[in-house]
Amino acid sequence: MQLNELETPALILDRLAMDRNIARLRDRLAGFDVALRPHVKTNKSADVARRIGAPGSPITVSTLKEAEYFFEHGWADILYAVGIAANKFAHVADLVQRGARMTVVLDNVETARALAAFCRSTELTIPVLIEIDTDGHRSGVPPEAPLLLEIAAQLGKSEAAGGAWLSGVMTHAGDSYNCPSTADIEKVAELERAGAVRAAQRLRAADYPAPVVSVGSTPTAHFARSFDGVTEVRAGVYVFFDLVMHGLGVCEQSDIALSVLCSVIGHQQEKGWIITDGGWMAMSRDRGTSGQKVDQGYGVVCDQAGIPLPGLIMQQANQEHGIIVHRDDTSLTPMLPVGTLLRILPNHACSTAAQHDGYHVVAGSSQIEAYWPRISGW
Repeated sequence: MQLNELETPALILDRLAMDRNIARLRDRLAGFDVALRPHVKTNKSADVARRIGAPGSPITVSTLKEAEYFFEHGWADILYAVGIAANKFAHVADLVQRGARMTVVLDNVETARALAAFCRSTELTIPVLIEIDTDGHRSGVPPEAPLLLEIAAQLGKSEAAGGAWLSGVMTHAGDSYNCPSTADIEKVAELERAGAVRAAQRLRAADYPAPVVSVGSTPTAHFARSFDGVTEVRAGVYVFFDLVMHGLGVCEQSDIALSVLCSVIGHQQEKGWIITDGGWMAMSRDRGTSGQKVDQGYGVVCDQAGIPLPGLIMQQANQEHGIIVHRDDTSLTPMLPVGTLLRILPNHACSTAAQHDGYHVVAGSSQIEAYWPRISGW
């Protein structure tokens, strides 16, 4: 099948670009004594994940539905990297009892105490990472906070002791997404590394071995100067990249492997609008570039081959309609013929991919070589 035979909108994945992105981070981390635990929340597809690492290699997930899906496809070493809630204990237990090695994350005494009690009552052994806040971006415990040791006191010191045991610490440098330069990303990366390592040192001084020090974001994974003291790096969107990553200087637009194919269905010529059948249900509502130096609207417009059309962005989006204009002057918008196929590069690959059931895979051409399904939901 060719692209022009698809119903639009449709999600397009360029396998060649994706493979280059995967190789880039793998080769970079090979120079450090650190493991990669890729975050599969971006792709949510076993077909994509196999390009990153063979089933059985460690992965990170953001939902227990992802954990179920990837476990069923052969991945058993799974970090559930969202703070665990008591209403999910039974689901985690079921995965563990079926053979998964599930690691969970928490950042408060109440959940640690509840999980420890649950593991005692069910005779389960579950490793736990305490989430560390190194940049004030989201959740987690500051590295020097007394709370760190208060949480640790609720957990076992080693796997041999059984139950909920303290495996180490993890952090996510979310503030790297707000950096104006690569130099700033480097600084955030060092805060991420140093904060996580310091937290682990405090735990070890209190007689908790804490073997795992897990850090990660796509920007810091690519620009950190040191991973001293770190055992694993997590990253997810690097597999596809997107316009936010381009705006941060992490990738070129030509590295973006994901796009949404849509059709020109009409015009509002007096307004300088091209109307397409790809609205926010196809692109998502994510406007992640709006705070960057260049606002890309809902996405950069490319021709059917994936080559950007100068100046064109999706400026507005309704549920099933996209409005394309010239970013500088709507009078310069070319009235592309009805039926023209366009590919829109996304602001945020995770949220755009989440709008679709699967990937139509190409390899630098209009020939579709495969369809790779993906999952959604919780």
